Amino acid sequence: MPSDPGGWLLERRVLPQHTDHAGVMWHGAYVAWLEEARVEALAAAGLAYSDLSARGLELPVVSLTIDYRQALFHGDAVRLCSEVLPRQGVKLPWRSRFLASDGGVAAEARVELVLVDGSGGPGQRRLLRRLPADLEAAVATLVRGPH
Repeated sequence: MPSDPGGWLLERRVLPQHTDHAGVMWHGAYVAWLEEARVEALAAAGLAYSDLSARGLELPVVSLTIDYRQALFHGDAVRLCSEVLPRQGVKLPWRSRFLASDGGVAAEARVELVLVDGSGGPGQRRLLRRLPADLEAAVATLVRGPH
């Protein structure tokens, strides 16, 4: 694997629960790893997602695309490298690459999030156009990257 793939990094190994009956990584496992990568990067940028949730704030996915390029198999080591792009209106876009152990790109994904305040209870969820100060600071760190 390349020593420094750049971006926010999550390293995983394809386990049996990530695969289909043929031992190929199942498409839904990619989505779970993307979520894990976002939560871990946010924590590394200084803000735990659980702290946002405790305040009734959530970052739901509003758009997701994944281009699969090379199969990943049970036992493969994988690096998920994510880059946070500048906000586009209310959307916070992420671009991620799943790197196989040979350095090849197994998949590329783009995810867009928005900030929603659900503290008013069921039926009272509202889209927030401005980020609270702590999330604004964390997003600025995420955009700059971990280096």
